[in-house]
Amino acid sequence: MTVAIRNSQSSDYPGIAGLCAAVYPGSPTWQKDQIQSHLNVFPQGQWVAENTSTKEIVGMAASLILNWDDYDFEENWRDFTDHGMFTNHDPTNGKTLYGAEVMVHPKAQGQGIGKMLYAERRKLVREMKLLRIRAGARLRGYGTYAKEWTPEEYVLRLIRGELFDPTLTFQLKQGFRVLSLVSNYLRHDPESLGFAAVIEWINDDVAKPIDYLRGNPKFKIDGPWSKAK
Repeated sequence: MTVAIRNSQSSDYPGIAGLCAAVYPGSPTWQKDQIQSHLNVFPQGQWVAENTSTKEIVGMAASLILNWDDYDFEENWRDFTDHGMFTNHDPTNGKTLYGAEVMVHPKAQGQGIGKMLYAERRKLVREMKLLRIRAGARLRGYGTYAKEWTPEEYVLRLIRGELFDPTLTFQLKQGFRVLSLVSNYLRHDPESLGFAAVIEWINDDVAKPIDYLRGNPKFKIDGPWSKAK
């Protein structure tokens, strides 16, 4: 399969809805008014991965810029995205690209599409001279281990490479570090039980040494995510 990454368009909505249904069966898909709102406020931060032969949408990424000082680490996806509308997009004061969504069709996974989408995000951050990317990585595999370990123990095992999580393990390999844990990040998510890790990728082009130390002071577990570069 040959895939091209490009910025999303309004006409992509049926393909994005179909992609959502394949990735999150039984869950609500992105709505047309949400996708249009993303394109209205920040078109360059929205991408799709398109099969060049069939024109099928096999991946997508949605992003906005936040002034992180306006938020708390314990807030959830609805707070960070203004209920999925991105109308809290703040390019004037914000230095953080917030990754609200990345998904790849199950039949297209393992072909580097996720890496391509993350590369577009990093490229945009550098072009806009933003400080970082932050996102909530839902702990997709935690529900399987919830009776054995706390979410903190689960994350620590992932960082040590002792476990594999389809979401967070991939993001750690993309150069992200864990800053915090959030409960009730996504409601009604049986795989993660609502838990997510707040993750960060720093733009070395503009970062200062102190930027590598900033995290959630309430997150006390010592680990690789808490250390300066």
